[in-house]
Amino acid sequence: MKAKRSLDLTVALLMLTFLLPIFGLVAILIKLTSKGPVFYRQIRAGEGGDTFRMVKFRSMVVDAEHKGLKFEVASDDDRITRIGKLLRGWGIDELPQLFNVLKGDVSLVGPRAARVDQIEHFTRDEFRRMTMKPGITGWAVVNGRNEIDWKKRIELDIWYVEHWSFWLDVKILLKTLWVILVTRNGVYGPEGVTRDYTYDKP
Repeated sequence: MKAKRSLDLTVALLMLTFLLPIFGLVAILIKLTSKGPVFYRQIRAGEGGDTFRMVKFRSMVVDAEHKGLKFEVASDDDRITRIGKLLRGWGIDELPQLFNVLKGDVSLVGPRAARVDQIEHFTRDEFRRMTMKPGITGWAVVNGRNEIDWKKRIELDIWYVEHWSFWLDVKILLKTLWVILVTRNGVYGPEGVTRDYTYDKP
């Protein structure tokens, strides 16, 4: 996996060098348009189930996961801030995860980082997606994003783990640019609602 790590570091450093001034502008806009911190941090499960603190630009009101639709998000969700609509629409809210890439918590490409409460209920087969570092983008992202259901996302993640190659990562990164900048499909799920599966607790 040395080639994968080299790709992560090279691309992340290049992107951060270019994006840092933009990060400053985004931070100012977030502070001017809503109360709360610039960044949203959440404990997520990484490779092998080890936890890490994921960082994103805050696009919703503080404690949004305890209000309204909780972990689900609608395109007309009133918890999304004014600047947050722009950040989410163009995937800008995800970019601070580049710092997670430098730390080695995540990769540029991989299965999306799951919430800790989700992996507690993974089957042995589903847990196979945890055998690689999670990614900012991934095979599921460029093959439907939030328009596909949870089961299909898991299947695509497992396919990626089983078929990983350096050039597959390059292909996914290029397709991600197309999805985010051109088609802009899958920001929200069917009927305008992103459903991030939550397991019922006993």
